[in-house]
Amino acid sequence: MNTDKPIAAVSTPYGRGGIAVIRMSGEGVLSIADRFFHPTKGRTLADTEGNRTVYGHIFHQGSRIDDGIAAVFRAPHSYTGEDTVEISCHGGIVLAGTVLSAAIAAGCRPADAGEFTKRAFLNGKISLSQAEAVMGLIDAASEEGLKLASAQARGVLADKIDGLKRRLTELLASVYAYADYPDEDLTELTTEELSEELSALLAEMKALRATYGIGKAVCEGILTVISGKPNTGKSSLLNRILGRSRAIVTDVAGTTRDTVEERVELGGVLLRLCDTAGLRETEDVVERLGVGRSRELLEQAELVLAVFDSSAPFDEEDRAFLSSLRSSKAAIIPILNKCDLPDVCDFGELRQLGEPLRFSAKTGEGLEALRQRISSLFISERIDYDTTPVIANARQNAALTAACESVESAARALSDGFPQDVAGLDLELALQRMGDLDGRSVSAEITDCIFSRFCVGK
Repeated sequence: MNTDKPIAAVSTPYGRGGIAVIRMSGEGVLSIADRFFHPTKGRTLADTEGNRTVYGHIFHQGSRIDDGIAAVFRAPHSYTGEDTVEISCHGGIVLAGTVLSAAIAAGCRPADAGEFTKRAFLNGKISLSQAEAVMGLIDAASEEGLKLASAQARGVLADKIDGLKRRLTELLASVYAYADYPDEDLTELTTEELSEELSALLAEMKALRATYGIGKAVCEGILTVISGKPNTGKSSLLNRILGRSRAIVTDVAGTTRDTVEERVELGGVLLRLCDTAGLRETEDVVERLGVGRSRELLEQAELVLAVFDSSAPFDEEDRAFLSSLRSSKAAIIPILNKCDLPDVCDFGELRQLGEPLRFSAKTGEGLEALRQRISSLFISERIDYDTTPVIANARQNAALTAACESVESAARALSDGFPQDVAGLDLELALQRMGDLDGRSVSAEITDCIFSRFCVGK
């Protein structure tokens, strides 16, 4: 990434609003801002102390276009670690774009997606997990997700990773001393003591890795499929969970022919919710395609809301659906929908999937019970995110898993009778994987991929 030239971007959402913020960062940015922002009291931004705001007039191509406020942050005490200016003007699509054009004409270049946060990472202001948490704050779809992202941004996970890396480095130092001076007795740990230390370290690493279940449920979301035979009320269930009419609902079986997908928080868990076509044999070409798509999603699902109609007899289509769920690896919640109507038959067969949950998509009865059931499945205990580090995404989980495997390999080498320096090869690899976890040794391709998901201006 070219960090030689200052960058500029509109950091507020595109559209009309009370204010818009144009952010600039990089060497010489204060002098650049002085070319089009003129403080009313005559003092230039280049002469302004850091962490100060200045009121002034904004110019473009010689014409005064607005009044605004410039906030000055001097390196290294800024978000990016560079000199930074943030100009607040009146919100408006054309106005904000014009102020940005003035910044570019004065010497900045347009910022790439996520480039401000990327510069903060490259300048050592934040770790990679903190940078990812910034995106989590922006994308938070639930209060739980917001709490987790906020804690990550403050460095709760980064501090834990640093502690594990420090212990791993100390063990490696002992191994290096043993390898370099085997006859000098410089090592602090015997092979038995090193094995014990590795066992304790591995247990702590695995405990951290186990938090990914919660992190995934809160941040990435659980692929949740609403499934069942036609006309059991699957689309009505979707609408009730969302609290709005999203899917078309009729009394005609087979109304839903394609998947309807939404993200919603329920019980502290972010659900990637999919309403699917009813499962049945059909000659209708379009419906058959929808049924095929439904079966594909069932194979990928992490949670299945299996919907049955309590007001209709349990028939062969229900049994066929029930049979197909027995091989599923997903968590399954059997739902007896339409409980506002008289029960027609006993659904005792469903108990092989778990205790059926009585529900009425019409009245909302059972929604709180569903919320609690989902929460208990994916968030077994309430976590204090301010003190408990949590693995929040698949990239972090993969890096930590690889680190755990390397430590396990080192421990296995010792138990098999190999000398410490052989185990040290695996410990070096474990340390590298821990560096991948928080960005110390992560590849440029990975960082580029992470920051490309940010909005421009962040």
